[in-house]
Amino acid sequence: MTSERPVLRRCVSCRTLVDRRQLWRVIRLADGGLGLDRGMGRSAYLCPCPTCLDEARRRRRLQRALRCQVSDSIYATLEARLATDAPASPEAR
Repeated sequence: MTSERPVLRRCVSCRTLVDRRQLWRVIRLADGGLGLDRGMGRSAYLCPCPTCLDEARRRRRLQRALRCQVSDSIYATLEARLATDAPASPEAR
């Protein structure tokens, strides 16, 4: 009887509590850089939808959650990922 409960995380933009596998993870790495999905460090989670990404950029949600500057290249990478993942993942918000 090993029913595993999902690990829930909150989107920094819409504040929805979701299984972490359905969210993007942005990490502030120990060396001071930022990473996506893998690594150890302070993390922020974001829904893979255009409204959450736009809101996070406009209101500086990732900067606040990670306590560091988030470069435009991170947002560009997330936008590119959004463009490629959109038709493939109908269950993700």
